[in-house]
Amino acid sequence: MFLLLWSCGFVFLKFGLRYADPLTFLALRYACVVTLLGLACLWLRPRFPRRASQWLHLAMVGLFVQAGYFCSTYLSLDHGMSAGALALITSQQPILIGLLAPALAGERVDRMRWLGLALGVGGAMVVILAKSSISVGSPLGLGFALSALLSMTCGTLWEKRFGEPTSPLVSNLVQFTVSLAVVAPLAWTLEPMHVQWAPGMLMSLAYLVLGNSIVALTLLLTMIRHGEASRVSALFFLVPPCTALIAYAVLGERVPGLAWPGMALAGGGLWLVMRQPAAGRSLRRRADAPAGAPRAPTD
Repeated sequence: MFLLLWSCGFVFLKFGLRYADPLTFLALRYACVVTLLGLACLWLRPRFPRRASQWLHLAMVGLFVQAGYFCSTYLSLDHGMSAGALALITSQQPILIGLLAPALAGERVDRMRWLGLALGVGGAMVVILAKSSISVGSPLGLGFALSALLSMTCGTLWEKRFGEPTSPLVSNLVQFTVSLAVVAPLAWTLEPMHVQWAPGMLMSLAYLVLGNSIVALTLLLTMIRHGEASRVSALFFLVPPCTALIAYAVLGERVPGLAWPGMALAGGGLWLVMRQPAAGRSLRRRADAPAGAPRAPTD
């Protein structure tokens, strides 16, 4: 579900950026999310965090994932970085997570998972190179692309290490409010804040607010909190292939022949990352067995 919603977001973003400046569009998106979540909180009255540390951790994840990642992505494109080059750099996130997760999140990344990470990155790169031109543009554009990579990596690891069970309404409200406080001044300073209120703009904004910002990101942070950061980040291997297929179906964009083996390679890498070792499956079966049930023999 996350993969489908996240990949569709890139297609709807192409629609939206035809009608608004990038940071202005992002600020408008965040303002709509904050308004909807604020009204929902007034109606449903969820439980808010009581400790200052919980507020801090929610704000930091919002600062990294929402403000840092998306602002850096848009600014990188605005300073001449091609979409293909940006995708190549940000697709390295699962490798970076695999390197840092043992020290920062206490996760063990075994050899088979490393092989899956390598295959997944390779497959994603093949798809990107087959579909896109690669151009750095300027050192500033490259710097913003690296900032996007580091922001999403830091946000993922921060959520994994410090995240606590919180109402999705509350966590999203805090994170998007922090992000809006960062993005809106940047849009005011760097752009003329042009918006053309066309049906395509409204359709794109509606999807990115509901499907991408609220549902997809809630799924992502929930998976990170309850799973392993290296496994969850591996889902991003399939974002370029899924986006290519959705763009083909919706926008009629051609899928080059070289992209198909890249998709298969990315899928195989994800399977290796997600698979449970035999010992882990055996332990899980024994843990899930009802009390008093006969235990399966082990080697």
